[in-house]
Amino acid sequence: MSRLLTRRSRVRAVAVPVVATALAAGVLAGCSSGGDDNTVTMWTYPVIFDEAKNKAYWDGLIKTFEKEHSGVKVKVETFPWANRDTALATAIASGKGPDAVYLIPDQLPKYAKNIVPADEYMPSDAKSDYTDFALKSVTIDGKALATPILTSANPLVCDKRVFAAIGEKNYPTTWADLQALGPKLKAKGYYATSFYGDTQQTLNMTFYPLLWQAGGDIFSKDGKSVTFNDAAGVRALTYLKKLVDGGYTDKDLITTAPKLEQTPVAKGKIACTWQNTPTDVEPFWGKENIVVRPPLKDAESVGYGTVGALSMLKGADKKNTGDWLNFVAESKNAAGLQKEAGYFPARTSGGDLYPGDALQTAVGATLPSMTVGPLQDKSREVQGVLAPEIQAALLGKKSPQEALDAAQKAAQALLGR
Repeated sequence: MSRLLTRRSRVRAVAVPVVATALAAGVLAGCSSGGDDNTVTMWTYPVIFDEAKNKAYWDGLIKTFEKEHSGVKVKVETFPWANRDTALATAIASGKGPDAVYLIPDQLPKYAKNIVPADEYMPSDAKSDYTDFALKSVTIDGKALATPILTSANPLVCDKRVFAAIGEKNYPTTWADLQALGPKLKAKGYYATSFYGDTQQTLNMTFYPLLWQAGGDIFSKDGKSVTFNDAAGVRALTYLKKLVDGGYTDKDLITTAPKLEQTPVAKGKIACTWQNTPTDVEPFWGKENIVVRPPLKDAESVGYGTVGALSMLKGADKKNTGDWLNFVAESKNAAGLQKEAGYFPARTSGGDLYPGDALQTAVGATLPSMTVGPLQDKSREVQGVLAPEIQAALLGKKSPQEALDAAQKAAQALLGR
């Protein structure tokens, strides 16, 4: 679950391929060790950033669960987002991993051989209650590898004040619309958008949405090769370079990663962004000035969203751990986590968590346009070789085709091809 700049440590944890080869091998070889058969251990991360509220949420669930399941104890530990893969891989390899852990979709392939498929403990009525987006996002080779508990969306977010300042009443729906606004915005001291090109940022939230909108993808359908250097990829990077070269986005952000409050986004100098959520910009723009629109469209209108889920690791007591995960995932129990953190239900029975909140309703309406990206075990490593090449193209050191071809060659080596 990552939000740019305002949640810097979490973004970097998502973006950086931190699991070394040796550790990755350990993940595949290790197993979970829950210790006491009657104690379920779970590792999670601060989805609720307020420490006291996070503790209160989990303590409340544990108390209710233990009351309903006599003799079973639950221990939930909250760890930092930073370097979470390294810590988890090391624990599993040494046989000291938890019984269950919070994961997002692009982590699932890395741990697949250590995960007990959710199909083995998830009730059929619960499975049928999940939204297509949530269930599809945790399914690999026909098996659900986790129990979804929340979903998110990164739509296009526009600043009403900027549009008023240039006398524009129509918000962009396509790439062409946004680019056409560039000269008019620039003349008034505004940027059309922002692009965070620092290589530690997650491409899921920066470049990949443009790639998907152009009709392209990162990997081939069989996952054996990368395809981001095809015509769609070149079109996406060329479009982005035009925004940079035209001065329609802040060039400094290509190589730096300042705090959000130091960026044109926070200063009310950009028209629209797909890289910050309404929650991110609300303290700076004011809720009344936030306009939510579907993701931009070239060939398609698609953006990045993710699913927070809980996976059971091998070695866990399947009955007790399964009961706990199913309990947490019940709509009435997951709602506290979802609403406190500004996310959305993973189940249809979760309903509307934000009645009367037009902004959150608008964000939720874009969920069908979201994708979690590739479920491929080298996806993070591929980001690691692609991000510097995108940056090089935006800085004019390489053409878009040259940059993507260089990244493709490095990525294919990572895939062993």
